[in-house]
Amino acid sequence: MSIVITLDIMLAKRKAKSKDLAAAIGITEQNLSLLKQGKVKGVRLETLEAICRYLDCQPGDLLSYQPDNSAAATEADPLP
Repeated sequence: MSIVITLDIMLAKRKAKSKDLAAAIGITEQNLSLLKQGKVKGVRLETLEAICRYLDCQPGDLLSYQPDNSAAATEADPLP
């Protein structure tokens, strides 16, 4: 996936526990774990806002874009 979630890094920087974050923002620990692993297809802006508020960070601190090699190769191929 091209979007990388760095929630685990921000939790470590803030010395916060996943369990506490999940309780504070109103989602299950299982769903938070899936989010941390990048195994979700989307996240509600409301949830992202709550995470940012709890961790005192910006969305860009939690998400980054890294192009896939296959996507980059496809874009670089000239049209016939």
